[in-house]
Amino acid sequence: MSSTTATADEILNTAIEAVERGGDDLYSALEALQAPIYVTDPQGVITHFNRACIGFAGRTPAVGKDRWCVTWKLYTDDGDFLPHDECPMAIAILKKTPVRGVTAVAERPDGTRVNFKPFPTPLLGRDGELLGAINMLIDVTDARQIDDLWFQSKRCRRLATAAGDQRTADTLNLMAAEYEAKAKELELASQSRRLGAAS
Repeated sequence: MSSTTATADEILNTAIEAVERGGDDLYSALEALQAPIYVTDPQGVITHFNRACIGFAGRTPAVGKDRWCVTWKLYTDDGDFLPHDECPMAIAILKKTPVRGVTAVAERPDGTRVNFKPFPTPLLGRDGELLGAINMLIDVTDARQIDDLWFQSKRCRRLATAAGDQRTADTLNLMAAEYEAKAKELELASQSRRLGAAS
């Protein structure tokens, strides 16, 4: 399944089905998915992960040791440090409910950061007992930067319209054009990376 054509829910459902089937094919099934995906036991200790997690986190997760997440450090969107035991995966496991609609920032050991959207999902047995959990991490760094560039462009255009003199308006319109060019360049680069990852 290509990550450029499949939705996040479809990719996650494919991963969940692979975990439920278990067996020797679990590793190859997770590896076939382009998105970073990892699995934990009921205590949140990582039991499986795919190679995409290594690229995403900038480190190799320690199976049987790392708990709650594969990332080195976490932060909220506001830049506040987020302890692993308070991360979305920990919440999903402790409350036995999926967590959706949140974003966070992962810091890699080399200091680079990535904005991402997690999809932590508890795995429950027929009687509702917690068997473990699965999480998929979607990098939204490019999308955030692109949105910000378009926002800045629109802001410059509004200010240019309200400017009292032509020189100021011209300068603001030039700044807006530069923001737009950067946004388009980043959109193309992001699309190229996604297509390259899927091939």
